[in-house]
Amino acid sequence: MAKQGKQYVAAAQLVDRTTLYNVDDAIALARKTSYTKFNASVELSFRLNVDPRHADQQIRGAVVLPHGTGRTQRVLVITQGVKEKEALDAGADFVGNKEILEKIKGGWFDFDVIVATPDMMAELGKLGKLLGPKGLMPNPKTGTVTMDVTKAVNDIKKGKVEYRVDKEGNIGVLVGKLSFTDEQLHENMKTIYDLILRARPAAVKGIYMKNLVLSTTMGPGIKLDTTTI
Repeated sequence: MAKQGKQYVAAAQLVDRTTLYNVDDAIALARKTSYTKFNASVELSFRLNVDPRHADQQIRGAVVLPHGTGRTQRVLVITQGVKEKEALDAGADFVGNKEILEKIKGGWFDFDVIVATPDMMAELGKLGKLLGPKGLMPNPKTGTVTMDVTKAVNDIKKGKVEYRVDKEGNIGVLVGKLSFTDEQLHENMKTIYDLILRARPAAVKGIYMKNLVLSTTMGPGIKLDTTTI
């Protein structure tokens, strides 16, 4: 850990915390300050002037990024009847109903996203205390509670990301991997930035977006000049 600490300190020294970097410079700096031996993830972090205690300021949704996320998502579909075959044909990794819910109760979590048809939500809701804290509970706002399981599975496999403001008013979103080109990262960043910008609640007065930071896995945060996105 000491070695990793030294690497982080060295990387952080390359970033001027008082500077708002334009997008191109920020991406270049993110590459320069990444010291992991694996293909690091790239994340965009928003600090918003919202109060999530109010229902009209709970910003949440999902979007398919133009270039995906670079990460393979394992999709579990909870459904029954003809929808099971539809889910399998769409490329879901796991499909089932009560027997899979029992597996989850027993501690099985070898999946990344759950899609469920509305008729299964009553049963799934019983596992809320297990799934909720892990961010795995399906939600209509993110398109994961739906009868169109084909579209839901396809969107996730193409690179759909969910975003949700936390109690402090922050949103963190995966926008790709360092193996992406600068243009791919920029386009993914712009897609999510424009979406969050449009989601500004009417109740918010003054500055809406307080801070926007680009970072890589374990790398330092790089503040962005939002006018360059």
